[in-house]
Amino acid sequence: MLNISLRRKARQFGKVVRHSLTTPRTGYPQRLVAAEPDELGITFIGHSGFLIQIGGKNVLVDPNFANWIFILKRLRRPGLRLHELPPIDYVLVSHAHFDHLHKPSLRAIAKLTRRLGGPAPTVIVPKHVGELVERLGFRQVVEAEWWQTLHDNAGLEITHTPANHWGARLIHDDHRGFGGFVLRNGEHSVYHSGDTAYFSGFAEIGRKLRPEIALLPIGAYEPPSFRNVHTSPEDALQGFLDLGAERMIPMHYGTFRQSQKRSTCFERGKR
Repeated sequence: MLNISLRRKARQFGKVVRHSLTTPRTGYPQRLVAAEPDELGITFIGHSGFLIQIGGKNVLVDPNFANWIFILKRLRRPGLRLHELPPIDYVLVSHAHFDHLHKPSLRAIAKLTRRLGGPAPTVIVPKHVGELVERLGFRQVVEAEWWQTLHDNAGLEITHTPANHWGARLIHDDHRGFGGFVLRNGEHSVYHSGDTAYFSGFAEIGRKLRPEIALLPIGAYEPPSFRNVHTSPEDALQGFLDLGAERMIPMHYGTFRQSQKRSTCFERGKR
């Protein structure tokens, strides 16, 4: 039985890799539209990566500019060119998986901000993830626990939120934390869930933090066992309703092929 299961998983992964290798890369980077200090700007970089402009601060969440993750090719170019980013104040990393914590991207972001004349960014990560980023050039590494809120001197609040996922970088280091973030400044607030399956925590986050906009994943849900740790589009919509947010922006789709089924309504450009 075990050998049959391993062979099935190997065939499934082989299909994903073949699709990745044979599919042309699409999309083109765009010029950044800068937000005013009292405005909220959200720019999709790709996969689960976003630039969030809030309260006059520039925040990157799960930035990944890689063309390849091992043998998986990037299928859609980043929405912004890395070297055209503004000086970054904070980088938030939801967990240690290679598609979310991409060390070359993080190192380049810290270097770019220093070259633009500002101090290196602060990076905020879950518990037991700090050692993975401490030598990448950041000014400060902060490890956060679920429901911990960090306060910026300009009024920005960043709260680390629960998720239904796992945090291991490698096979045996499952002690590492994982989760999402809610960013709030004045009347604006954004929730980035990180990777997660559907869980009752969406409703709890909604009750406690009332985010205005929800960034929720809709990919990597096939075969059905993947839904133990990822939301399908239907799961994400239910999570959005549980949160009570005003708007939802989908993520975690179309950049790296990670499962057998695509989120076709978004893959065809209806986003």
